[in-house]
Amino acid sequence: MVGGEAAAAVEELVSGVRQATDFAEQFRSYSESEKQWKARMEFILRHLPDYRDPPDGGGRLDQLLSLSMVWANHLFLGCSYNKDLLDKVMEMADGIEVEDLPQFTTRSELMKKVVNFTLWIFQQRTFMCDSALWSFFPRRLRIPLLFPG
Repeated sequence: MVGGEAAAAVEELVSGVRQATDFAEQFRSYSESEKQWKARMEFILRHLPDYRDPPDGGGRLDQLLSLSMVWANHLFLGCSYNKDLLDKVMEMADGIEVEDLPQFTTRSELMKKVVNFTLWIFQQRTFMCDSALWSFFPRRLRIPLLFPG
């Protein structure tokens, strides 16, 4: 009967998904939020078939878990890593949707803001000094657009 075979196939599929989820659950860190864990678990389950440990060992599963932590740390904590490594994990995570990610500012972006602010302060002081010097000249000799008043 076709209906019975389809139901059995669906039940087998659901059972397989449940087993894979239960297997992945052992790798959850106690400090991970539910959102972080769901994203990382999706990353792990997506690549688990490719990273199964061979019978003689080899640590492929450890490598997958490490890559998943690199991806999660980059996404949720703003950690930075080697460009090649980040390219690899971002490619592996392609298609995993995560909502409400935090926004991080890198050190170089902060330094750029500090430098721009410092230049702005310098320009303001220079303008104030120039204005003070120009104030000694009679008003009719001043350039009205540059130094009003």
